[in-house]
Amino acid sequence: MATRRPAPAAYRCTECGWTSAKWAGRCAECQQWGAVVEAAQQTGVLRGFSPAPPGAGREARPITELTSAESPRRPSGVGEFDRVLGGGIVPGAAILLSGEPGVGKSTLLLEVAARSARDGHRVLYVSAEESTAQVRLRAERTGALHDELYLASETDLATLIGQVDAVDPGLLIVDSVQTVSSSLSEGLAGHPSQVREVAATLIRIAKERGLPVIIVGHVTKDGSIAGPRLLEHLVDVVCHFEGDRQTALRFVRALKNRFGPTDEVGCFEMTGDGIAEVPDPSGLFLGKGDPVSGTCVTIAVEGRRALPVEVQALVIPSSTPNPRRVVNGVESSRVAMILAVLERRAGLGLAQRDVYVSTVGGVRLTEPAADLAIALAIASAASDRALAPRSAAFGELSLSGEIRPVSHGVQRRSEATRLGYRSLLDASAGDVALALANARVIPTRPPA
Repeated sequence: MATRRPAPAAYRCTECGWTSAKWAGRCAECQQWGAVVEAAQQTGVLRGFSPAPPGAGREARPITELTSAESPRRPSGVGEFDRVLGGGIVPGAAILLSGEPGVGKSTLLLEVAARSARDGHRVLYVSAEESTAQVRLRAERTGALHDELYLASETDLATLIGQVDAVDPGLLIVDSVQTVSSSLSEGLAGHPSQVREVAATLIRIAKERGLPVIIVGHVTKDGSIAGPRLLEHLVDVVCHFEGDRQTALRFVRALKNRFGPTDEVGCFEMTGDGIAEVPDPSGLFLGKGDPVSGTCVTIAVEGRRALPVEVQALVIPSSTPNPRRVVNGVESSRVAMILAVLERRAGLGLAQRDVYVSTVGGVRLTEPAADLAIALAIASAASDRALAPRSAAFGELSLSGEIRPVSHGVQRRSEATRLGYRSLLDASAGDVALALANARVIPTRPPA
């Protein structure tokens, strides 16, 4: 009896070649969304191929014969943005900039485009979300007008490439990758397959022509970059533009950088005339006036920068059975641990008091180095004794009350000295009780 031959698979994944008898929105093998298509379509998964000789000038060469002078960096004109990129824009680099809606991504890139144009580089700014008239209005407000800055409003990838051929720019900005679509790929703009096709085409143009490309990417509700994860793997640099809408301060951080460090941070301020660089943000996170009880300055490190940040605390008797613990700019779990250490190791009675802890300027402290400053601010508020003028503190607290050293200690101390802080408390104080006694917020060290 003849056996029945199995029916050919009707659908195949374009990423890994997984086959299925029916369509699925997500590949069961590689977990990629929107990658399952009919098997009759071209999937890109090849079973065999013939070798092809490399093109002229693309032959493999010993690495010792190559020099970095073949890809010189050039500044974008915005110093804080160049700091994050590692010194400037590398020819042929693909840069992805993401951020929350309304944080100022388009404003920042329009400023980058205008300053690059003033430096003699022709720039093509392609906006798929706004018309050229709308971009012109924003450029008039921010002073970003220049003859070498070209604007186009295109949502079709083929037309966008035609604009690049016609203008022949030295820098291409696409805002955004989720709003551009290609006729060679199925789905609407923003679909994972469309995002892959558009991004891959733009990156191929960047590498072939040595044309740096800056691509704007949307984010999801949890803050991650929207679209397939492949997008972050394809590009050379991934930057995140962040900031609190309630404040004018903005930060640019590099999450990935093939050409430089990923620990640099660019600081900006949103103003009525656009976006302004803040090369020295030392005074942005400090309160004004004379020291009062419940305040302490810590030296935080953002990237390679040491910044003074003021921590404020308020401790009052509680009117409820469960005292309130309200924090802003610091981690609530970290504050709860510090309160327990102060209660047990320093003898402070905080169990029946409401405690409020906040930072100045909307900055967020996540590093353990701020533990000692938070403890001093809380103890100062509880005893109603202000710290000595020009005092600062940094150090990590353990559950035993010990103050542990933190990274970049020399840099933090040097920055504190440069800014005129004469009294500095750190791991040399030993434990939290001695630190509180040295700061004179508690009279003497309590008995063990």
